[in-house]
Order: sequence, then structure tokens, then C-alpha cells
Amino acid sequence: MFSKQDGRRLAQMERQLRRDDPDFCRRMTGGDDRRRRPPVALIVAAVLAWSAALVFGTLGWWVAAAAGVVAATGAGAAIALRCRAHRRSAGPEPLPPAW
Repeated sequence: MFSKQDGRRLAQMERQLRRDDPDFCRRMTGGDDRRRRPPVALIVAAVLAWSAALVFGTLGWWVAAAAGVVAATGAGAAIALRCRAHRRSAGPEPLPPAW
């Protein structure tokens, strides 16, 4: 465990490094400014599953329609989680205040 003075010194060194070489810090934290494309295959699969569920539902095949809804909802949740995880990890962590 760091003492208060060690923590302050480490925060000061980190701020200096971020000021001197922001590209290095961005590479080390895994942050990338480029936007990732949404998973197109997953979006197509979700749309097809919802369409199939609607068709099966109108034909009266309720079990198949329910399976399609579950598959489409799962694909939609996977898309949402993937986009949310990317958005959360896009920026560097904020530094603690310098006391």
C-alpha cells in the first residue's frame, strides 16, 4: 500500500506523462479514438429472427414464434452489451486530484 506522499507523487508522474505523451497513454489504456462499426451480422440475425417470429405468430405457430422472439431478444441484448462495453472503455480513467 502506498503512503499519501507516494500516491501524490505517482499521480503527479501520471499527469506529467499524460501531458508529455498522450498517444502513449492512450495506447497503454487501450483507448482508441476510432469508432468501431456495429456488428452487422448480429443486427441482420436479430432482424431476421424478429421477422420470422412475426410470420410464425401470424400463422399460429406460437412455439416457433416464441423461440424467434427469444433469439431476437438475445441478439439485441448482445448488440447492446457490446456497444455499451465499448463506450465505457473508450476514455481514460480520471486522475485523482492533486492535493
